[in-house]
Amino acid sequence: MFISVLELFKPGIGPSSSHTMGPMLAASRFIAEVEVPASAQRVRCVLKGSLALTGHGHASDRAVILGLHGHTPEQMALKDVEAELAALRGQHTLQMGERALQFDPTEDVVFDMQDTLPEHPNGMVFELLDAQGEVLLARRYFSIGGGFIHDQDEMANLVAPLTMVSDSSYPFPFDGATSMMQMAGDSGLSIAQMKRQNEYVKRSEAELNEGLQHIWQAMKACVERGLQTRGELPGGLKVQRRAACLYQQLQEQPEQAQLHEWLCAYAMAVNEENAAGHAVVTAPTNGAAGVIPAVLYYAWKHQSLSSEQIEDFLLTAGAVGGIIKHKSSISGAEVGCQGEVGSASAMAAAGLCAVLGGNAEQIEHAAEIALEHHLGMTCDPVKGLVQVPCIERNGFGALKAYTAASLALRNRSQHIMSLDNCIAAMKQTGLEMSHKFKETSLGGLAVNYTEC
Repeated sequence: MFISVLELFKPGIGPSSSHTMGPMLAASRFIAEVEVPASAQRVRCVLKGSLALTGHGHASDRAVILGLHGHTPEQMALKDVEAELAALRGQHTLQMGERALQFDPTEDVVFDMQDTLPEHPNGMVFELLDAQGEVLLARRYFSIGGGFIHDQDEMANLVAPLTMVSDSSYPFPFDGATSMMQMAGDSGLSIAQMKRQNEYVKRSEAELNEGLQHIWQAMKACVERGLQTRGELPGGLKVQRRAACLYQQLQEQPEQAQLHEWLCAYAMAVNEENAAGHAVVTAPTNGAAGVIPAVLYYAWKHQSLSSEQIEDFLLTAGAVGGIIKHKSSISGAEVGCQGEVGSASAMAAAGLCAVLGGNAEQIEHAAEIALEHHLGMTCDPVKGLVQVPCIERNGFGALKAYTAASLALRNRSQHIMSLDNCIAAMKQTGLEMSHKFKETSLGGLAVNYTEC
């Protein structure tokens, strides 16, 4: 099993990796890989399941429009999204190869709230229609969390939920926390060092270091933008940004500022940027994008992390995130928010424990503690927006990560629950969780919100 740290952490735009970035990538992939029949006249996209139920709040329709015009999330992180959308909404055609096909954004992005595709709750169907409206060609794509997408054929070859590739070419092919600790003990290398060696199979040291620094600079910039921006978030809930005000208060009286207040300010800054649809780093999802940057930014700013330590943090977090994705899921639509904020908290705890001097066993313990205390967490966003409870929840995920790392470093006895068993519990909990609490806005906080 291998998933690159540069695939797990991806620059893009908010508000959702599975509902925004995934559909945008699927749409851009559809126009790039499909051969257009001669009689095709029109393009249509039908969003299914969770993509339909919370798609408006998660900007899935906007993402499809951008993707069908060839844009990707990473490209849009450098552009004015609103200006680009305004221009595209006025067009009623799009280009597929040499053909200009009809596409009306108001009619040809359909929210099907009745049918869910059996392969995954985040499904979408892209269709080419003839002049009479008959479907000539259809392709199914699935957004499986963290901005990862697969078509129907690829879904048939998934294992929990990754496309499996041979691990024989990787020097440290750990497929779980137990094997990771065993390999660390046998080799005498840290988890970050083993992860580096695996990464070198596909890229040079210079390319890896450049990629890691690019991720860190994007995270840092997102935190700092959020700390300086005030105002109301879009979507109709009239949620006011709070990170900038909190940060100002902490700066005015730094001697009274507490660890938890700094972490909440940093995490909320990121998730307010995400909720606004601005540039963020998927870590490992957009809904949980504030946890890892908050912990890393705090350690850098308040504990003077070096550039090398920042890279070790990201590599260690990436190793744990890859195991969680391999053995369970990071998709809120699949396992609830335990798979998003819970996974991010476990990754952040592992990264922090590593740079504070923890060994492989302590790092595994830190990740387990953080994940364990997110088990059962639902995904029930109010109005389908990644705002309530998502923004504050990232702050609490960062706090749990810091606490977990501290406890693991202080522990002198063997802990009872392994990370592998905790991940298995998360998967089982997610499978048995009602679909109402898995990013559908059909239960929990979403239906107990009274609009005044």
